[in-house]
This record gives sequence, C-alpha cells and structure tokens, in this order.
Amino acid sequence: MNQVIHCISCDKIFVRTPFDQWPEYRLDQNHPARAIQVMEKDDFKLFLEDHRGHQLEDLKILEDSYISEKPYYEPTKISYVKATNGKESFVIKKFREKIKDPLTYQLIAGDYSLKCISIEMEEEPISKQIEMEFRERPLSSKKVASFLKVCRHLIEMVDLKKLERAPGESTRPLEIYYKMDDFLLMYLLRNCHNIFKGEEYLEMERFIHRHRDEGVLLLKATYKINLGEKQERKKRTVIRSIPLEVKKSIEKKK
Repeated sequence: MNQVIHCISCDKIFVRTPFDQWPEYRLDQNHPARAIQVMEKDDFKLFLEDHRGHQLEDLKILEDSYISEKPYYEPTKISYVKATNGKESFVIKKFREKIKDPLTYQLIAGDYSLKCISIEMEEEPISKQIEMEFRERPLSSKKVASFLKVCRHLIEMVDLKKLERAPGESTRPLEIYYKMDDFLLMYLLRNCHNIFKGEEYLEMERFIHRHRDEGVLLLKATYKINLGEKQERKKRTVIRSIPLEVKKSIEKKK
C-alpha cells in the first residue's frame, strides 16, 4: 500500500499510488473504426478538490498487518490493514464487489484480531506421501490408518503459542502452518513404536524427520478475523502534519 491520506472532516480515505494519473482508453462501440479516445485522469487532484478546506492527515501503515479473508490472488476479496496517526489506531478495509469496480477504502476506528478456529494435520497429503515413499515396501492400510489416528490425537495437545511458524507463506492468509515442537515429535515417535517394528519403524522415523519442518507433517491452523470497532469518534479540530506535496497542492487551490 502506498501513501494513505485521511480526511478527518468526513472520514474518507485516499490511497495515493503511481496509477492515479494513468489515462483511460475508450473505444466508441458505435464507430469502431475511430481512433481510441484517451481520457486523462488525476484521481489525487479530484480528491483534493472534493475535500477542499477539510482537515487532512497522513496515516502510517503498520508493517506486516495486512490480512485478507480470501487468497491473495482473488481480485474481489475483502482485506484489512492496520494504520495509525500516532495517537489513534485504525483498520483500513479494502474491497471491491466486482472485478471491474475500483477499489474502495473504508476507515474503521478500532482493531482486528485473529482467532484460531481449527488445527489439523492434512491426512490426504500424508497418506499420498507415505504411499509414494514406501512404494517398494508398502505399509498396510491398517498401519497407515493407525498412524493418522495418532496424528489426530497429537492435535489435541497442541499449544500454538509454543510452536514455530513454518517457512514460506500460504496463498490463503487465514491458514498458517506450524512445525511440531520436540514434545509433539517425541509423542509421535513413541506411539509409532506401537504400530511399526524393526526396519519399518526406522523408515517411518526417517519419514517423520524429513517432513516435520517443511513437509506434509506440518500443522495447519485456520483463523477467522474478529473486527473490534470503537464507538464513533468525535471529530478532531487539530490538523496533524500532512505530506509537503499535499500541502502545496492545497495551497495552490486556495
């Protein structure tokens, strides 16, 4: 996200980007042979005209605060980012209803938090990985089912606060992967002694160590966004400093 300007007077947000002055290109459908029309744009200038005489302030986006309800590549998702003016905290909601619509920004006084709603070890990928790696000496379906049952029991003992996040990012912002800690690892290995014997156990032990940090044995936690809004704020009468470039634009229009 680029420069964020907040109109204190009417609680509107403008996010200034390099694309604000990009022209629009239009084709007359009734006369397709005509040259394409170039429509000049300056969204920032229009914002200043609409908010002439209003109180403006610069908001600072808090690093690593971006979150979305849908995958990052989804164009019509609702996403949130935290911001501050140095005294108050805000959440900026960014969304569009249709892919052709411009992005809409809404300022929310308050904060958001993430609540974990489920933890799992993904059983289908685990089963497929076991099948692939034990192709020469396949494990019986009964033993694989017993191993997955141990994984489900392991989930019941998870304390996410004690776990380390796995490297890499999921394409789904509300899904976060964690590594097993030593306690969970020992629990898994100890219970494997009741399922596998001899060389089979040794192979399974190596399988667990291979996949505990970056593979199919990661724990997936799914979260939901809890948005906490404050009561309506009183309008402030003191203008905070705003970017010099904005000040110059405002002064020229007085």
